[in-house]
Amino acid sequence: MGLTALFSAATGMKAQDTNIDVIANNIANVNTTAFKRVRANFQDLLYQRLSPAGSVDSSSNQVPSETVVGLGVQLVNTQREFTQGRLEMTGRELDIAIEGKGFFQVLLPEDVGRGGLGYTRDGNFYIDADGQLVTAQGYRVVPNINFPDNFTSIAISKDGTISVQRPGDTAMDTLGQLNLASFINQEGLESIGSNLYIETDASGGPLTAIPGADGLGLLNQGHLENSNVDLVEELVAMIRAQRAFEFNSESIKTADEMLRVLGTLRR
Repeated sequence: MGLTALFSAATGMKAQDTNIDVIANNIANVNTTAFKRVRANFQDLLYQRLSPAGSVDSSSNQVPSETVVGLGVQLVNTQREFTQGRLEMTGRELDIAIEGKGFFQVLLPEDVGRGGLGYTRDGNFYIDADGQLVTAQGYRVVPNINFPDNFTSIAISKDGTISVQRPGDTAMDTLGQLNLASFINQEGLESIGSNLYIETDASGGPLTAIPGADGLGLLNQGHLENSNVDLVEELVAMIRAQRAFEFNSESIKTADEMLRVLGTLRR
């Protein structure tokens, strides 16, 4: 049994080491725009069954429960939590926050995320030299929005309509419409860094609509969505993971001491 305890405790230490990695990444991204915290999920491993439930003992009594010894723990997955982050007012015309469900769509180059479309909740947008609406990395927002050479202000409505005011004009000219995408399983999206996600077989294909339609969120111009990381919650989780790591290491020390004693037994 000492050897079983050694291996079980080792899996526990490995699991908590991964847990600390996940928590540390959450804390590192506490100020990352629209970052969504990640949680590590674990499950127990196979069991060494000494006697099954319902077996009959030497006195012909039926055993009401099984007798098993667990073999440790393993990582199941890391789960991204897409809860709403707090909206922060910036006052910048091209800062757009999504309040509710949905992702902005961006066009990725071939060397990023296998090309095609990427998805983000980071609405820190810019206008490039061609007058196109782009992300901070220069990826064009889909559908394309073409800005004129001269304008004095930009207005983005909650439903995604983008308008500009030209010099000398009092009326706003509509340039286009921003759409949002949603997924039946957004937790199945693949994170590729730079606040971007790409679809996978698990996420399903994107469902697009204008903001406010089909359960999608609304847009807030002059705002950005903050990370949904709660520092207090992460620090508590880190302390728990650290203590669990220490307790597993103590289990290894205890099992090792038991094996040492068994090794010194004499007849």
